[in-house]
Amino acid sequence: MSDPTDQQRVAIVTGAARGIGAATAQRLAEDGFAVAVVDLDESSTAATVQAIEAAGGRALGVGADVGDADQVQAAVDRVATELGPPLVLVNNAGVTRDNLLFKMTDADWDLVMHVHLRGSFLMTRAVQQHMVQAGWGRVVNLSSTSALGNRGQANYATAKAGLQGFTKTLAIELGRFGITANAIAPGFIQTEMTRATAERIGRNWEEYVAERAAAIPVQRGGVPADIAHTVSFFVSEGAGFVSGQVVYVAGGPRT
Repeated sequence: MSDPTDQQRVAIVTGAARGIGAATAQRLAEDGFAVAVVDLDESSTAATVQAIEAAGGRALGVGADVGDADQVQAAVDRVATELGPPLVLVNNAGVTRDNLLFKMTDADWDLVMHVHLRGSFLMTRAVQQHMVQAGWGRVVNLSSTSALGNRGQANYATAKAGLQGFTKTLAIELGRFGITANAIAPGFIQTEMTRATAERIGRNWEEYVAERAAAIPVQRGGVPADIAHTVSFFVSEGAGFVSGQVVYVAGGPRT
């Protein structure tokens, strides 16, 4: 069995071209990981890769549809060849197609499931063999407070709740191989995605943020670095006895 501490550990972060994914990729690079920056369009990963390299880290941009089995396997094989065996996986890639149930189309439902659930399944299945071989691994799945239910998000809420069940099952199955699996459920985080939501409903962004922050106990909106910091903890050596957990990073309690 190889000792992963003998070489620089490699992390894969999906949906890492921007927002939470980009912040997470950069934080893991700061923590000493070589990072594969995965997104649908490889060219979109350039800024994240450049930021990591400018800070002295190692990074690789990879384009892949995480819901396509062949593209996922090709991406993981490329990472293993060019950076090394991936021992950390952050399933962050996501999309929203919000609508009330009676307006939601089959395509709205299917795309959200394709990216969040199928994507996380395919990525984890492809990466776990490297973790098992090394006897060490970390999987972090991005859920959401929407997993508790949210108007206009029947598809997204279902997918994010499903990821919590997926996480707990991974923890049970993979724990004996030195692999932990945990989930993070962000609350309101200021990203391009939430800005687009505000625009879609015709709200001024600054006013929207202030309104959301007023309802949060810590009285501010979250930022991508808040989630990246939590990922950093979950993938650390010291978190080896933490597995199958869902942490709500939302500025206050969630059920």
